[in-house]
Amino acid sequence: MKKSKYCGVVVPMVTPVTCNGVLDITAVKRIINSFVNAGVSPLLMGTTGEGNSVSASDGLLMVKTAVECAKGEIIIYAGLTGTCVSEQITAAEAYTQVGADVIVATLPSYYALTDQQMYNYYKTLADNITGPLMLYNIKATTHMSIPVKVIKELSNHPNIVGLKDSERDLERMDACIAISRERENFAYFCGWAAQSAHSLELGADGIVPSTGNFVPKMFQALYEAAIQGDMDTANRLQAETNEIAKIYQEGRTLGESLTALKVMMQTDDLCAPFMLPPLTRLSNEEEQQIANRARQIIH
Repeated sequence: MKKSKYCGVVVPMVTPVTCNGVLDITAVKRIINSFVNAGVSPLLMGTTGEGNSVSASDGLLMVKTAVECAKGEIIIYAGLTGTCVSEQITAAEAYTQVGADVIVATLPSYYALTDQQMYNYYKTLADNITGPLMLYNIKATTHMSIPVKVIKELSNHPNIVGLKDSERDLERMDACIAISRERENFAYFCGWAAQSAHSLELGADGIVPSTGNFVPKMFQALYEAAIQGDMDTANRLQAETNEIAKIYQEGRTLGESLTALKVMMQTDDLCAPFMLPPLTRLSNEEEQQIANRARQIIH
């Protein structure tokens, strides 16, 4: 595996809020502290972080709080998931000014974009922001896939430092990891959590597992085992984390799984399961079932 500044476990952090939808600063600090203790980094306001529903002011406050709490011990990745390019540039600059280390951007998702439009979007961002930019491919929410050939072209841009890819396509994974091998300053992060160990064995620089909100140390152990070539341990931890993921993901939509994840985190006193509209909480009965299963897991 090549040595990259951007590597390791990056957890797509939930956005903790109060019952009134106000950013829960105390919970942000608790979660960041748990990440620092585990040696993992956060991706703020990505898909798991309800990025499209976080206000501009709360987004900036969340980045600022995370930076201050982390005290430089971990890299802070800040997500962009909007559709207005000028507002994306403004937000990226604001995040960088308060200390975010990397900006991670999905495609604007309202219109279907051509390959050239995708390239132009990322080039425009990279040309107009101060901090480094990472591409974020997630077909499940944008309903578009950044073509491998476009990624290859963008990997040559001096301000584009990597790709976080959540598409469930093993052939694509191989192709994107091959691009990262050819580009010393372009990292590949696997956002398909169930393939974390496999991607690292192939040469991925890092992994981005949402279940890491609940068990960050397990994913750090998985990462360390994989980069040391201990795939027996990495694959064992992969199987164990896959089972944990089923508690909040199985049989639920993506949006439902996010509140279920917060229910699990509440059992560890990290945050409450309140959601930002349009997402909502689960029934009391379902939350209790999730909590009971989560409490059986030893941290």
